[in-house]
Amino acid sequence: MVIHIAFLGLIRQSKAMRYLDQIIVGDCIAEMNKLPAKSVDLIFADPPYNLQLGGGLTRPDQSVVDGVTDEWDKFADFATYDKFTREWLAAAYRLLKDDGAIWVIGSYHNIFRVGTALQDLGFWVLNDIVWRKSNPMPNFKGKRFTNAHETMIWASKGPKAKYHFAYEGMKTLNEDLQMRSDWTLPICSGGERLKGADGKKAHPTQKPEALLYRVLMASTEPGDVVLDPFSGTGTTAAMAKKLGRRYIGLERDETYAKYSRERLENVTPFAEGGMMEGLVSVKKQQPRVPFGWVLEHGLLKPGATLYSPGKKHAARVRADANLFAETKEGNFIGSIHKVGAMVQGLPSCNGWTFWHYNEKKSLVPIDSLRDQLRLGLGENFAY
Repeated sequence: MVIHIAFLGLIRQSKAMRYLDQIIVGDCIAEMNKLPAKSVDLIFADPPYNLQLGGGLTRPDQSVVDGVTDEWDKFADFATYDKFTREWLAAAYRLLKDDGAIWVIGSYHNIFRVGTALQDLGFWVLNDIVWRKSNPMPNFKGKRFTNAHETMIWASKGPKAKYHFAYEGMKTLNEDLQMRSDWTLPICSGGERLKGADGKKAHPTQKPEALLYRVLMASTEPGDVVLDPFSGTGTTAAMAKKLGRRYIGLERDETYAKYSRERLENVTPFAEGGMMEGLVSVKKQQPRVPFGWVLEHGLLKPGATLYSPGKKHAARVRADANLFAETKEGNFIGSIHKVGAMVQGLPSCNGWTFWHYNEKKSLVPIDSLRDQLRLGLGENFAY
């Protein structure tokens, strides 16, 4: 029996290999049903929100807001949307390994309906994560609260599933404090936002890479297979590739798939050699910035080398925001503060001012990166 089960596992693995590291064009339900059962470690899904916008949205100056008006977000009624939701979630359930997990993101328009379907199909809700947008779009009509967050549901296949959670890694990523279920991150904008030849955004709901960085670091390990059934312009696939995970992207729009493939061609995986392993003092009156945010926003990359003043000491940055330092006294792994103290033989250290990075042949304190984040995220920063 053990041999038989192992053989079936190899068959599933070999079938799944044909789809790995690809963006596949087609209906997500039909394509998921082609994949072998229990072949995926994690699913991140950003399904249509069914926004029900009706007429166009304008600003006070009567300029038109570029909202989500695409046909793929339109459903005849709630019953039609619910049927679609149950069908793709059922396909997702079949694909997930017994200890796999799923993340679904949505807004108030759809997330409650999705949550009901998840539970009805046997998924076990682990957390709901509130993504608090540091730079949300205002409510132009002034008749409701500014919609400043989206909700992610994280669920396993059942109450006894041994899902992966990098608790210590998430704690390190959050400056040695237990990671909370409310995450303050900016929406996708600036240079990260993909644009078409006309200069307009390529996709109306492109998610920020920082969000996927945290999701994948929390709930996957290097080599895991990550599926995105609503791949869009490939944010999940791009971050999976950067973090050494395998990916499968499903997208029914050939134009979006084209943007994804072009994007992935330019993605370079973060440095290896131990940097991908694991998920293994703040200025007064300033918002607290965990060192992990520097990585999530791409200001430093895993594998980068940090130096003490004069380059007497050096350490490399791991993907989980720990530092790794090799010394005569031994190897040290820990936060920027702990490793800074260890290499100096001191009881404590302010890692923000001790560690420096190379910038145009000069050493610059990593504290400058923290200041960049504070400026970039603006006054909506969480304290």
